[in-house]
Amino acid sequence: MRIFHSQAQVPADFGPSVVTIGNFDGVHTGHRAIMRAVVEAARLRGLVPTVLTFDPHPARILAPDRAPGLLMTTDQRLRALESLGIGAVLMIPFSLEFAALTPEDFIDGVLIATLRAKSVMVGEDFRFGHRQSGSAETLRVLGAARGFTFEPVPHVTWRGERVSSSAVRTAIAQGSVSRACRMLGAPFALEGEIVKGQGIGSKQTVPTLNLAPNNDVIPPDGVYITRTRDFDSVRRWPSVTNIGKRPTFGGGSVTVETFLLSPLDDPTPARIELEFLRFIRQERKFESPVALRDQIMKDVAVATRLHRRLKTG
Repeated sequence: MRIFHSQAQVPADFGPSVVTIGNFDGVHTGHRAIMRAVVEAARLRGLVPTVLTFDPHPARILAPDRAPGLLMTTDQRLRALESLGIGAVLMIPFSLEFAALTPEDFIDGVLIATLRAKSVMVGEDFRFGHRQSGSAETLRVLGAARGFTFEPVPHVTWRGERVSSSAVRTAIAQGSVSRACRMLGAPFALEGEIVKGQGIGSKQTVPTLNLAPNNDVIPPDGVYITRTRDFDSVRRWPSVTNIGKRPTFGGGSVTVETFLLSPLDDPTPARIELEFLRFIRQERKFESPVALRDQIMKDVAVATRLHRRLKTG
């Protein structure tokens, strides 16, 4: 997949392309439906399936006090788009100047001059341009005049609710990571570096990997069934993860501590991706480290049963 970080990086002979436009935070099932449509349309017409997205998120420039925490890091988002068959991504550096473009300037300067769009595929409620003055109807009308088609993509629902990045954030904020998984079409995942802990687990309970997540959105305090992947190899482990302040040991800052359910072997990963599959229980204070360790073993038993079902399912 080709990645362009500005319009200037896009070669003059790029395309022609089928383009979809959006932030695509989380790359949920609604986004995935759009990507499948884009990839299929591009295949049938011999065009480049292309995503036009923004960095930073427009809300961080236009309304920073209301900007949402992001579900994915930029790298996670790009990997997800590539896995869905997208051939090129243009990441527009979003700014007040860019936000001031009229719908006509956006279409002429970006969609036509830069990406040589022959088809644009977005939802019917899509808005763009200065003060959100452009709409799907704008794309339909101006596209007909400028030589590209507009093809709307229906919204995706899950259990009667429209799937959106906001709905996924709400589910995660409630600890409902399994619900978020259904809307995402894949497990919600944190990624980041492994950092040195205080050594309490290895001495008094169980040894853990301590993650410093790069993501904005983190599930609330509690114990979760997870799956751990080493970024630098193909190694994967079933796991159980505690997010919280370790109240049994006096509390402190929030940590993300993961106990692997199968042997680690050397070397210890430097960076991991941690997939959240299911919530087990709230974090709570135990009367002793021994009592905490007993509860961890119960959590491990619950997690082991789910991982076995996933393996054989």
